[in-house]
Amino acid sequence: MADEQAADVLIIGAGLIGATLAAALGSAGLRVTVIDRVAGPAQVAPTFDGRTTAIAHGSQRALEAIGVWPAIAPHAEPILDIRISDGRLDPAGGPAPVSRLHLHFDHRQAGREGEPAAPMGHIVENRHIRVALFRRLETLPSVRVLAPADVATTVRSEDDARVALADGRKIRATLLVSAEGRGGALREQAGIRLLRADYPQTALVVTAEHELPHRGVAQEKFLPAGPFAILPMTDDPDSGAHRSSIVWTEHTTLVPTLLRLPEAEFQHEFVRRFGEHLGAVKAVGPRFSYPLSVQAAEHFTATRLALVGDAAHSIHPIAGQGWNLGLRDAAALAEVVADAYRLGLDIGHASVLADYERWRRVDSLSMIGATDTLNRLFSNDLAPLRVVRDVGLAAVNRLPPLRRFFMRHAMGLVGDLPRLIRGEAL
Repeated sequence: MADEQAADVLIIGAGLIGATLAAALGSAGLRVTVIDRVAGPAQVAPTFDGRTTAIAHGSQRALEAIGVWPAIAPHAEPILDIRISDGRLDPAGGPAPVSRLHLHFDHRQAGREGEPAAPMGHIVENRHIRVALFRRLETLPSVRVLAPADVATTVRSEDDARVALADGRKIRATLLVSAEGRGGALREQAGIRLLRADYPQTALVVTAEHELPHRGVAQEKFLPAGPFAILPMTDDPDSGAHRSSIVWTEHTTLVPTLLRLPEAEFQHEFVRRFGEHLGAVKAVGPRFSYPLSVQAAEHFTATRLALVGDAAHSIHPIAGQGWNLGLRDAAALAEVVADAYRLGLDIGHASVLADYERWRRVDSLSMIGATDTLNRLFSNDLAPLRVVRDVGLAAVNRLPPLRRFFMRHAMGLVGDLPRLIRGEAL
């Protein structure tokens, strides 16, 4: 049809994972169209997404390989150490005491012999990642971004996928990708069953300014309601204040009250959980909240369709690995598609998509199981479990080989890694 545009890959969703996949495929020369309901400028506004992302070392390699990392690096704070501790709130209302039983990861102990020490990851505000991705897409001649744009209809067949937009434009693609997030419409239209459980928890996300520098140390305190993560950020570019990003997991029933608290009362509850290890501290800026759940699609593919990121799976943020898990989806899908493309094969054929699903299922399900188990084990104040937790943390801390394995896993360097995660070009 004369008014129908053609693409090798059509990606629905220009979020962090969808845009990364587009950059990877566009760097390999494929014709890519990306559709999103939200315009680019709105997606990079400070009020659009208040979260930060923990970019594991392996994910950083992938971003370097597709030409995105140089624009992110000035806004990225290295994670040099990670301290994990079991804690509880002071019943008298004072700051949370620091537990003497903890697990400490030091980036200098994570590498193989002869490897230079590298940060375990970096903390970056999501808006800076979005800006870097959009700028990279603008430099790729084979990539088109249509935003804002609404999908009206999608039709998938054994031969191709056809999408009609609400404004009348039509696109035909060899492969359709859902990067729509947890509520993916394409997954539902394909009849892919979703396994889902809601946690009785909500994540509060705020930024903290503190008197003392964090020195690149990320902390995760396991409090009875859930983990309280303190993630090192770059200093404020205007004031020079030391900053950390806070992911505060709380009982869902209490979150509306916390969000409405007057400033002084909110600061009191915040300091109770943060503690005094970085001197005087206060929460600054808006308060964001995100309900927590775990979900997994029964299949990651269907006819001419692949799911990536939260459209395929979502996990508890307890280990900060959700985005890295989705990035490995994008890297694996980009690799199997680019390899098929270079061989002149049908990139949307069932055999190509089967390779992607086999590759990603074990990693995804194991991460879902691990984060769910950790959350259930640590998000309580039962005395017997507290003993088990404290003994476990102390034991791992005293076993360097086991501690190093967990560090490399957190860095995204364990398993059957796609070429991009290894820092190699497609």
